[in-house]
Parts: sequence; structure tokens; C-alpha cells
Amino acid sequence: MSDLTLWRNAGLATLDAAGPYGWIERGALLTRGTQIVFAGEERELDEKLRHEATHIHDLGGACITPAFVDCHTHLVYAGSRAAEFELRLQGASYEDIARAGGGIRSTVAATRDAGEAALLHLALARVRALQREGVGTLEIKSGYGLSLAHEAMCLRVARALAAHARIDVRTTCLAAHAVPPEFEGRADDYIDAVCAWLPQLHAQGLVDAVDVFCERIAFSPAQTRRVFEAARALRLPVKLHAEQLSDQGGAELAAGFDALSCDHLEFLSEAGVAAMARAGTVAVLLPGAYYFLRETRVPPVQSLREAGVPIALATDHNPGSSPTLSPLLMLNMACTLFRLTPEEALRGLTVHGARALGLADRGRLRAGLRADFAVWSVAHPRELAYAFGGAARCERLIVNGADALSP
Repeated sequence: MSDLTLWRNAGLATLDAAGPYGWIERGALLTRGTQIVFAGEERELDEKLRHEATHIHDLGGACITPAFVDCHTHLVYAGSRAAEFELRLQGASYEDIARAGGGIRSTVAATRDAGEAALLHLALARVRALQREGVGTLEIKSGYGLSLAHEAMCLRVARALAAHARIDVRTTCLAAHAVPPEFEGRADDYIDAVCAWLPQLHAQGLVDAVDVFCERIAFSPAQTRRVFEAARALRLPVKLHAEQLSDQGGAELAAGFDALSCDHLEFLSEAGVAAMARAGTVAVLLPGAYYFLRETRVPPVQSLREAGVPIALATDHNPGSSPTLSPLLMLNMACTLFRLTPEEALRGLTVHGARALGLADRGRLRAGLRADFAVWSVAHPRELAYAFGGAARCERLIVNGADALSP
């Protein structure tokens, strides 16, 4: 049996107990191996268990939260798109750049040329940065390969990251991200190819979920449906890039397939909100992309609240529209740009981020759940959303019971 470890003299944002943040002012955590054994008031900890603890950490009044779940990233890629950023500042739109052969296609070319070892090296550096800001679980989408061989390569790299860093990685096949050059003008043929690749990628153990970019510059609802039907035949859950630049009715379509999440959602309709609520689909808001693309239409946060749709947050790390590696900044942006409360934002990166990946064993501090938590140099969790720019520091990150920040 594993040794007991006591984490004491800390404030706990359990996000599970009653009251704002599930906050416990004078709390303690007790862990055994990969599992939380106790999370609550320190004075309520059983004395027998306290004395059985082999390792005791006095945290000096620090704040403990669940480890962050970054449920939407495009972390495996090569190349930079800083030049496109400059073009946008000079007036070019995201759609203008994509139609001129830039955007996703430029990253595809760089990624295909890089090779597996180089991609792993680049992605690992990004993972380390996310870990330093409290991320314990990470979703990584493919979508910068756009051929069977290159999509498999990107998904293998994503899988390999968990062996090189103490982080739980979930992989999503986003082969339906853009039409590659070799299928120019043949989007339907490309969707045929994607549907044929899915069984092969799934058979190799590379796919946890399937995503599509449903948008005017990407794929139509009809094409999206075909990919979702192929995923359903494999019993793979689906997610959707939905309603980012226009209302394509993607959220309603995805909800019809019991999608785990719909992401972006700036142009989400009331019908889309209702469909997501009925299906239990999570709304993943991505303030980094909203900010970076200088969008002006805010997702319908109040409608999502009123309908009871869970709201998650993620970095959406990617080279073209959200090159951030700071989940803490996303907390602040969600509050300042989308008017979430600090507690809603924190739940978005923990409880609801986990739900957006179909994970029920993390995102809260409760006995019986995974020992995934972060220790912060703040007195209260509201400070994580308030003090952007590095003022809050992740002192310890425990993932599945192990120290994720140690060399």
C-alpha cells in the first residue's frame, strides 16, 4: 500500500463543497498514491490518519486548487505565423489570409517538413510552460498534418508527450481542419479520405475523440455530419469548432451527436444553446483567440448560464490565432472580455474543462478522485484571475499523485 502524504496549513478551493469556490480557509489534503483520501477542514482530519502520514508538507497558508485541465489546444506543430499577425494589424482578415494560402496551410507545410523528433522537442517545451501555470491534463488536437501519415505522426507525438512529462494527454483527431493543397477544390473528396483514415488511426490507439472545423472557410455542416457519422461508427466521442466566425448551425448538429463540447461559440444562436443544454454538451470559450483576432462579438454567456450549459475555458494554443501558453491569462481574459466571474473562470479550467473531455475523476478536490492539484502563491483563488502577468505562481503541481514540476 502506498504511503500517506499530508498537505496541511492551506486554503482549499475544492470546487466541490458548499459555498463559493468550495472554499475551506484552514484546510488539508491527504493523498495515498494516485488518489485523494481526504479534502476538508484540517481540524476534521482523523487523528489516526494524520499520524500515519509518512510525508507532511506545511504549505504556509498557500492556496490549493484542482490542477488545470486545458481542454482545447493545437500543441503539436512547427513554424511561426508572426508575419500573419503583422498582416492582420495592417487590415487583412483571418479569412483573407486563409484564402490566400496562409493560415492553417502554412503551418501544415512547416509541420510536414519538421519530422517527428523535432515536433516532439517543440511540443515538449510548450507542455513545460503550461505545467508551470498549473496544467495537469491537456487535450491536443491534430490538424496540421492533413494526410494519413502526417496526422498519425502528430498524434503519436501527442501521445509521446505523456512519457516525457508528468501530464495526462488526451488526443483529438482534427484531420477535418482545412483542405490540404493536394485536395484543392475537392473538399468532399478530402472528407471521404478523412472518414477512411479514422478507423486506421483509431486502430493504432491514437484517437480519444474527433473534431471538425465547421465554418465558411473550412467545412460545411453536411461535411461535418459525415465525419461525425464515421466517428460514431467507431464509438468515438465528438467535439466541434463551432460558430467562431459565423452561425453555421454547428452546435445544433454536434449536440445531435451528443458532442462532448462545442468550442469558440461567438456566433452561437439561442437554438444552439438549447440544443447543447439538452445534450449536456459543454461550451468551451476561448478568449485567447477572441482577443488575438480582435473579434467584437462576445459569446452568449448569459444565455449559456440561464440554460445551465457548463462553461469551460482553454488556451486554444495554436500558432495562428492564440499563441498563448498562459492559462492564468485566460482566467483574466474570460473575466474582462466575456464577463465571467473569477469563480466561473476557475471552474472553467477545472471542473468543466474535465467534463469537456469526458473525465469525471478530476477537476475537483474530493476524496476518491485523482490526486491532481496545484499549490499557488496566493491567499485566495480569486487572485488567480485578478493578478495577470505572472503575479501568481504555481509552487507545486501534483498530477496523479506525482510531482510534475520536479526535473
